[in-house]
Amino acid sequence: MGKITGFLEYQRLAEAAEAPQSRIQHYREFVFTLKPEEAKVQGARCMDCGIPFCQTGCPINNIIPDWNDLVYRGNFRQALDTLHSTNNFPEFTGRVCPAPCEAACTLNINSDPVGIKSIEHFIIDYGWEQGWVVPQPPARKTGKRVAIVGSGPAGLAAAQQLARAGHEVTVFEKNDRIGGLLRYGIPDFKMEKHLIDRRLAQMEAEGVRFRPGVFVGRGPLPPGVTNLATETVEPELLIKEFDAVLLAGGAEHPRDLPVPGRELKGVHFAMEFLPLQNRRVAGDPVEVISAKGKHVVVIGGGDTGSDCVGTSNRHGAASVTQFELLPQPPEKENKALTWPNWPLKLRTSTSHEEGAIRDWSVMTKELIGRDGQVVGLRAVRLDWKDGKMSEIPGSEFEIKADLVLLAMGFLHPVSPVLEAFGVERDARGNAKASTDDVPHGYATNVPKVFAAGDMRRGQSLVVWAIREGRQAARAIDAYLMGSSNLPR
Repeated sequence: MGKITGFLEYQRLAEAAEAPQSRIQHYREFVFTLKPEEAKVQGARCMDCGIPFCQTGCPINNIIPDWNDLVYRGNFRQALDTLHSTNNFPEFTGRVCPAPCEAACTLNINSDPVGIKSIEHFIIDYGWEQGWVVPQPPARKTGKRVAIVGSGPAGLAAAQQLARAGHEVTVFEKNDRIGGLLRYGIPDFKMEKHLIDRRLAQMEAEGVRFRPGVFVGRGPLPPGVTNLATETVEPELLIKEFDAVLLAGGAEHPRDLPVPGRELKGVHFAMEFLPLQNRRVAGDPVEVISAKGKHVVVIGGGDTGSDCVGTSNRHGAASVTQFELLPQPPEKENKALTWPNWPLKLRTSTSHEEGAIRDWSVMTKELIGRDGQVVGLRAVRLDWKDGKMSEIPGSEFEIKADLVLLAMGFLHPVSPVLEAFGVERDARGNAKASTDDVPHGYATNVPKVFAAGDMRRGQSLVVWAIREGRQAARAIDAYLMGSSNLPR
């Protein structure tokens, strides 16, 4: 695949990006897609490696060597068709996926891996630019009706697949706009929302119906969960009116920090902070939780914490500090031990490049307040041995903090949805549903009700959500029709 000697002749070319001090002045995307000739050269680096570990490293099993080769040869339209054969939304994954495919690339053993993510980004953006991405309505209708609860990547992928199979699909979303965490969890500077809107237009032309502002369930949602619903629908109504129901909401229940001072003003979950800024960018007249001029402490070292760092810098924070409970990973992995698996190593995001103090092996002990407002944080350093942590005596310290953002991950889907449907949960609180085809993959204990994405597997990646949405669509199609021609 690619040019036989391309990996010897050409160097990896990273996508160009706007300088940090310039890009923090706005909320637009700042990473630039490769030019056609640049993409060809990067495709040429794909080796004829025999076993394409990149495909198994990719959760949706993208046919990566094929579209790398097609790009190298300038067959961009065929490359787009190949990419779309496994991935409904490559414009999302080409921007926000961490690229486990590149970690698994054979060239990564002793060199820089093929720039798979940048090539994917090029293919789909070029395809939209050329007008090649068009609606694909079904040739015939089945008369079957499917309800999908949740409009993130899992729900949208399932909806598109089922609509193309000829089913009548309705997507319910508790927020005022469709997109789930793609819409309100990922900042605009990482993925602008017009990308979602143009996909929704395509899907509507394919027959998908969207109902935003509708909460399906019973009972109040936990703190930190965005809910802009103006209407509530009982689960029994969906089960009665539809032939199948897919639960595809996110794992939105945030992990809290039970320490003294948690009740102080200025302490917020990340998913209270980030959605408000996205709504402001969308033009809503909302008051954001502002970091301007404040000393911000972000607790949690993952992607959500990184998004808080980038947003705080754009607000004009006086300082941004990010704490992580775990020890600092090595700067480079031992490839002989980890390849082709996803390695544990230090990862510096574009938000970190824009300015942040990062500190590891730190545990928060207390949030310090004055007149009900957080003004500081007391923490202690940790020693890790054999996977167990212990506090280092005499290592306690205090740091100024006017705004504390809790970004420590998510525990499980919100309970009021699963409880209202009567769906059994696994030990982690997720919807219990096997991927096995006996009797039907992704089926829950409740007849006609299926679960996929973070709702079933817990907090995960956009690319995993797309995979599960596609596979759940196939399972539902087989359940409704006796068999399915949808891809696995």
